[in-house]
Amino acid sequence: MEKVKKAASGFSVLILVLLLLVAGGFFASRAAATADNEKLAYFWLSVLAFLAGFFLLPGLVVVQPNTSVVLTFFGKYVGTVKDNGLQFVNPLFTKQKISLRLQSMECTRLKVNDKLGNPIEIAAVILWQINDTYKVAFDVVNFSSYMTNQSEAAIRHLASTCPYDSIEDESAAITLRDGGDKVIALLESELNERMIKAGIVIKEARISHLAYSPEIAGAMLQRQQATAIVAARSKIVEGAVGMVEMALDMLSKKQIVELDDEKKAAMVSNLLVVLCGDKSASPVVNTGTLYQ
Repeated sequence: MEKVKKAASGFSVLILVLLLLVAGGFFASRAAATADNEKLAYFWLSVLAFLAGFFLLPGLVVVQPNTSVVLTFFGKYVGTVKDNGLQFVNPLFTKQKISLRLQSMECTRLKVNDKLGNPIEIAAVILWQINDTYKVAFDVVNFSSYMTNQSEAAIRHLASTCPYDSIEDESAAITLRDGGDKVIALLESELNERMIKAGIVIKEARISHLAYSPEIAGAMLQRQQATAIVAARSKIVEGAVGMVEMALDMLSKKQIVELDDEKKAAMVSNLLVVLCGDKSASPVVNTGTLYQ
């Protein structure tokens, strides 16, 4: 469990260290200039001053903004210093600096199978921040490698629980391609569940790449095109039938011409050919009657 430790101001200790070093130099010069009976006393005073100054010097530590220093004393966790500036701690403490700034990581493209077994390629960009310095420093061996491995595992798990799109599974509530915020929420929840063990919090996660694998991309593209063509044709036919119905109703209401069933069938056939055809129809002028 992280413990925030309040360190002493380092400026007063820095002044003390400088004074001790100056005093050590002064005593050393006096030892060289005095008689033999006083030389030994000045010599030991200079040695003590230098030793005290150099002993206190390792206790000074500079803590940058959004940076922390984890302190241990002969293997025992003491606390974490988060106050910025020049700080002073026990010179015997072992110090480990850990950044608390927001960091971004882009996962490599992974080739996985979606919920329906289709091979796809997926990658994500993750914005993360260290929240618990104790867990980062002592609960995992290398938190950077741990995060990379767990991020890939979370992305693989997400891809295996959702289909790529709804072409094969029309009842799918969430798809990777059209899921939007729901997919992002699932990814962030999965990542936070895994990273909390290492004291890392996921601030944001976004899918940066999503596509079918090259070996099936062509076939899936053709399938999507066929689906789009069928949908477009259905709309065209639906509209054409409506237009034919409207034309027959208007001819009947305005009594422009009386059409029996055979004439109506011929008219419907001609109108559907004109309205549903891919190319413009070429008109044929009938110089006789409709029955010739």
